[in-house]
Amino acid sequence: MSDAANFIEQIIDGDLAEGGVQAVQTRFPPEPNGYLHIGHAKSMFVNFGTAEKYGGKCNLFFDDTNPSKEKTEFVDAIRADIRWMGYSWTKEVYASDFFDIIYDYAERLILEGKAFVCDLSAEAIRETRGTLTEPGKESPYRNRSAEENLRLFREMRAGKYADGEKCLRAKIDMSSPNLNLRDPVIYRILRATHHRTGDKWCIYPMYDYAHPICDYLQGVTHSLCTLEFEDHRPLYDWVGLSLGFSPKPRQIEFARLNITNLVMSKRYLKKLVEDGSVHGWDDPRMPTLTGLRNRGVPAEAIKDFCARAGVAKANSECEISYFEAVVRDYLNAHAPRAMAVIDPLKLTITNYEGGEEVDFEINQTDPNAGTRKVRFGKTLYVERSDFSLDPPPKYFRLKIGGYVRLKNAYIVRCDEAITNESGAVTEVRCTYFPESRSGSDNSGIKAKGVVHWVNAETAEDAEIRRYDHLLKDAEYAGQDFSERMNLESEHIFRGKAEPYLAAAEEGEVFQLMRTGYYKKCTEGGRLCLSETVSLKDNFNK
Repeated sequence: MSDAANFIEQIIDGDLAEGGVQAVQTRFPPEPNGYLHIGHAKSMFVNFGTAEKYGGKCNLFFDDTNPSKEKTEFVDAIRADIRWMGYSWTKEVYASDFFDIIYDYAERLILEGKAFVCDLSAEAIRETRGTLTEPGKESPYRNRSAEENLRLFREMRAGKYADGEKCLRAKIDMSSPNLNLRDPVIYRILRATHHRTGDKWCIYPMYDYAHPICDYLQGVTHSLCTLEFEDHRPLYDWVGLSLGFSPKPRQIEFARLNITNLVMSKRYLKKLVEDGSVHGWDDPRMPTLTGLRNRGVPAEAIKDFCARAGVAKANSECEISYFEAVVRDYLNAHAPRAMAVIDPLKLTITNYEGGEEVDFEINQTDPNAGTRKVRFGKTLYVERSDFSLDPPPKYFRLKIGGYVRLKNAYIVRCDEAITNESGAVTEVRCTYFPESRSGSDNSGIKAKGVVHWVNAETAEDAEIRRYDHLLKDAEYAGQDFSERMNLESEHIFRGKAEPYLAAAEEGEVFQLMRTGYYKKCTEGGRLCLSETVSLKDNFNK
């Protein structure tokens, strides 16, 4: 967290000064119904970061009140993502840990006349809730006696009724201007096997009811939520006050993280996985944390992005180019340099014999990184796009009669292009100038262009993967994206890479000279280079 206090910290400072809070306790509360995405990184940053700043505690709290959508697979993935982000939790807690207590509290609300069993269907409840300008209509079952409600509720728990046949509703105010206070459902019948409690329960508490109870039972002092829960805060407070929680946790809402061109919804992300639009939750195009990790985005860059985005009260949207710029800045400072050719074109130096090693800077932004040796040779591969038979004006790459410098090596003059029967160029032949070696050039030749290369004798075959955004446009991705999907967002090339990349550690990210930042991995025995972010910075600073 930054040194300057944000609005959440200002509230906490006031609570500490007044003495109502002795030690800060937060919680990170994902529902285990999917993999975490970059938006959850913002919530991690706020919850774990706030606790750390105040020397407090932060629990990992799994909101597992909807067993039909939750899996142990997602629990395990969430744990792994949090650890990868560099955070650690004080305790691991589940809503299901408190199901018995949550149930007992519901019986208490019934006995105190604050909850009732309702026979209306979910659709009928919606129809009688009213609108923002019209009050709702009370349920015909609202005035049942406490004794009858208690009997019916216990029969619900015992499995006497079908799913949806009855529910338990809080008795608050059907004319409240806040629709969340119009006798909300707090328990529903749901026959679904729970990933932890199995078939013990056939009724489950609603999130808005369980949330304040679980916070209180954990000792949470400040329940930090995203802005969509602001309208739910009066219900959060009602539950706490009705059950006499002291001290009652305080809910504070902050703006969620929205990024253009990204699908920022677990429901939509799940659909992409299930319909085969992506290879899985860890597809490098996905904004999931496991996808970003698989793409080579460093956790430190994600946390830096969250810090720069700040903690605000109002929703806003970040450009994807800004996120990419932050990742690029981090990798520029930390990633070693290497060379690979995406679309290889053979280059032969006709007057060069033998072989030698040239010095290659590991990272020119780090004066302590040093250099390594790269094998030079007579036959090289260069990018096909670095040669033109019909070059435009001011073309400074390979052309007949033109001069370029081969990165960290020599200046060459292009003398001839060899074509096949269809007219495609298959080889370019060049002359090199021995006195033009990098670092000791006294040739007097001016070469405005520099191209990267790979030694053909030592080159490794490489599958090189480039990615476009999953969404074609920058419209807010929370909307239906079906017509905005970029169905050709993955591009695979058969390229050549220097052996240094094949020998590198799995998962390491490199700056491929003049190409972009790529993560190295090995799949099926073949070298794969997966694009993390391009070299081109599109963010308008």
